[in-house]
Amino acid sequence: MTLGRPLSPLQLSEPERAQLSEWTRRPKTAQALALRARIVLLSAEGRSNTDIAGKLQVSLPTAGKWRQRFLDQRLDGLLDEPRPGTPRKLSDAEVERVLARTLETQPQDSTHWSTRTLAQSTGLSQSSISRIWRAFSLQPHRSQSFKLSRDPLFIDKVRDIVGLYLNPPDRALVLCVDEKSQMQALDRTAPLLPMRPGQIERRTHDYKRHGTTSLFAAFNAVSGRVLGQLHRRHRSREFRKFLDTIEKNVPEHLEIHLILDNYGTHKTALLRRWLAKRPAFICTSRQLRPRG
Repeated sequence: MTLGRPLSPLQLSEPERAQLSEWTRRPKTAQALALRARIVLLSAEGRSNTDIAGKLQVSLPTAGKWRQRFLDQRLDGLLDEPRPGTPRKLSDAEVERVLARTLETQPQDSTHWSTRTLAQSTGLSQSSISRIWRAFSLQPHRSQSFKLSRDPLFIDKVRDIVGLYLNPPDRALVLCVDEKSQMQALDRTAPLLPMRPGQIERRTHDYKRHGTTSLFAAFNAVSGRVLGQLHRRHRSREFRKFLDTIEKNVPEHLEIHLILDNYGTHKTALLRRWLAKRPAFICTSRQLRPRG
């Protein structure tokens, strides 16, 4: 019969036994710490690592590890070691102070805080302010505009548009139509020099103006395809030509739902007459002609 290495005797003082017992009973104690405390308590009863492993359903190395860790470091050896990395330098109070200053105050000589100005005001570093802002998704330098509609039918129109996008009618094509006017048609004074190995594409710093152009586009939200057309001017007759292009590129058996804004060129008599001759075209929201 081969005998293993004899175990070092493990004895507990009364304070240590009380602390270990408390760790095993407290409901909020981490389960890993509670398990380590049970291993030590059973070791103090003189049980072998094999008996402890079988009773607590752990591996034999685990039982031996925490027995030896306690013998070397006592209670401190059962606690988790500090994680690697730089320890946290900012307290919760400092983070809260930065958030309150960012959200509730405004600098005297500016419209919004920057990382530099707030760092000077709080005494923290600029990188600390930047990390706090990123952690809480704060971007004081950015703003967005919004508009409150006074249209009494606004809710109905929103539901109409969203319904078309999410659940289009059978045998129908839904197109979002818009224009981009006053686009400058520019050309460089010399041909581009193409990219080569070790050299990026190059172009001249100056350019020639060729007036402006207007882009008319229809976006198919289902397929992602865009039908576009350029015109020199931005009038109802150019818009009607674009509608002719849409009509030529859409199969005759499909109903066409156009979602438009309330621009003046969409509401002229010319377009009303054009639509009256084509019942397959239905304009939705800020409507040229009511649906159905």
